[in-house]
Amino acid sequence: MQDAQEILFKYWKHSSFRPLQKEIIDSVLEGQDTFALLPTGGGKSICFQVPAMMREGICLVISPLIALMKDQVANLQKRDIKAIALTGGIHTEEIIDLLDNCQYGNYKFLYLSPERLQSDWILERIKNLPINLIAIDEAHCVSQWGHDFRPAYLKISELKKYFPKIPFLALTATATPRVVEDIKTELGLKDTRLFEQSFERKNIAYMVFEVEDKLYRVEQILKKNPQPSIIYVRNRKSCLNMSTQLQSLGFRATYYHGGLSSHEKDKNMQLWMSEQAQVIVATNAFGMGIDKDNVKTVIHTQLPENLENYYQESGRAGRNGEKAFSVLLFNNSDANQTEQQFLSILPDKKFLKTMYVKLCNYFQIAYGEGIDDSHSFKMNHFCNKYDFPTLKTYNALQFLNQQGIITMSQEFSEKVTIEFLIESKEVIRYMSLNPNDEEIILAILRTYPGVYEMKTPLNLPLIAKKSNHSEEQISAVLEKLKEKEIIEYKSKNNDATILFNEVREDDLTINRISKYLEKQNKLKQDQLLSVLHYIKEDKTCKNRLVLDYFGEETNSNCGVCSYCITQKGKITEADSIADKILHLLKTTALTSREIQNQIKLDTKDVLAAIQELLENNHIVILANNKYTLRT
Repeated sequence: MQDAQEILFKYWKHSSFRPLQKEIIDSVLEGQDTFALLPTGGGKSICFQVPAMMREGICLVISPLIALMKDQVANLQKRDIKAIALTGGIHTEEIIDLLDNCQYGNYKFLYLSPERLQSDWILERIKNLPINLIAIDEAHCVSQWGHDFRPAYLKISELKKYFPKIPFLALTATATPRVVEDIKTELGLKDTRLFEQSFERKNIAYMVFEVEDKLYRVEQILKKNPQPSIIYVRNRKSCLNMSTQLQSLGFRATYYHGGLSSHEKDKNMQLWMSEQAQVIVATNAFGMGIDKDNVKTVIHTQLPENLENYYQESGRAGRNGEKAFSVLLFNNSDANQTEQQFLSILPDKKFLKTMYVKLCNYFQIAYGEGIDDSHSFKMNHFCNKYDFPTLKTYNALQFLNQQGIITMSQEFSEKVTIEFLIESKEVIRYMSLNPNDEEIILAILRTYPGVYEMKTPLNLPLIAKKSNHSEEQISAVLEKLKEKEIIEYKSKNNDATILFNEVREDDLTINRISKYLEKQNKLKQDQLLSVLHYIKEDKTCKNRLVLDYFGEETNSNCGVCSYCITQKGKITEADSIADKILHLLKTTALTSREIQNQIKLDTKDVLAAIQELLENNHIVILANNKYTLRT
């Protein structure tokens, strides 16, 4: 049998292992249940791929991320290693063929989601496979204290009954000490060996800045660091807006979010990977499995929901070991706004029950019936019918899905897309000749300003509400515009599917699961408070705040974060800033932005110095908002 080093070089062309990889591999080869807590970029996949290649049989890899599964299977196949992934959309007959290949075709890796294990016949087939290792990726999903709890992960421990002598390897990049213990318990790990790499990324500087004009600060950062960058935002609308604004400033920018088609995702990803685009603006749908080692800067322009996500996303910078930056920009209103928005979309027990009862009524399910019923579901229509807030309803449905009450397909992205093919003046001319269509077209143009530049998803209920027309009338106008070659218009069925896994029991159902809802809401509130503490705490090293959150103690400051550089005197004292401002104004009058641009210091410090100069009558402000020396 080849040793681990030979396998690593033969298939991956690496001459040495990263820290802890060899120790984890040795533990697995000794048959021990093993827990690998390796930060983003630590090389977790090697820890199960190498030992699986050293033994007869097949490695079962359980992962929640379809994109990551596909990516790893493709990479293994490029190395002439036989691997299969049972992802969504595969028909039963094809799954049977794939599992036959696993049993008789000398395959080395079988990737599947934890939900697949809930199918008894798939579990029966897996029980008969020559499994040599069971790897659980993103293992924090098994813990209700983790940031991405998936109830289907709780079923994984049942594999212990069928493979009592096969080692389990749990892998995650982010877990607090509490979550680590929970994972061990829920997976049924025995005599577990824990390998934990420090969460400290010494080459990443955590920078937190309070700014009024985020776009201006982003522009400064990208000009100063022209290497590949990622900008994380919270939603799809912000994603498109930021990308468009950066393009207007002359940056090569693209974007990525869950509502894009596979083709658009791949195209935009390649623009950034090949560095035809300097920056990719993305929601948290982007990043898992992305292996680009020269990312210089990761910028968050909106507050993340939790520090786990923030740490993982920040960790996509500087994987080549060179100095990199994780920048979080916020302003005064962000904290209150985020807290209000976040708390307002958390469903409580009362809302959950109301929504569940209406959902059953929507599908005409009688009390005591409904098990195994499958229904086509339009999210927007349901919310409009009962006047439910969309995000709160979605979270309530997600909770019912997590608890196994329903099984819900996740396709809530808009399926109607348009793009104008003619210039704006020609559109105006068309409206003047077709006044009956004017209100609908104007509603679209006012809601989606980017519709001239790119394919844009439409929210039909929103346009219907703004234009005072029905969805059917809007669809008819769009069809007409398509026929006249004024727009490119694509409409797909945007129904999701909901399967009821239990009979309708209203109070009995909701009372049974409400304690988990309260627990989940409390966790999310605590996580948000940790984010707010991170941005507001201005007397502690940012790196120490991150490490402390993950239960890692350190006695020294990092020396490179936004707090530490103020302590080093790299940001000049107010008196010195004032002197620089006075020196600049001797030559010409300047706006506050022009002053900041030339001094290149923190906005807050510059504005404070300007205010002090004004109060002391050293400078005055002119009618054109420029400052000049008092004469």
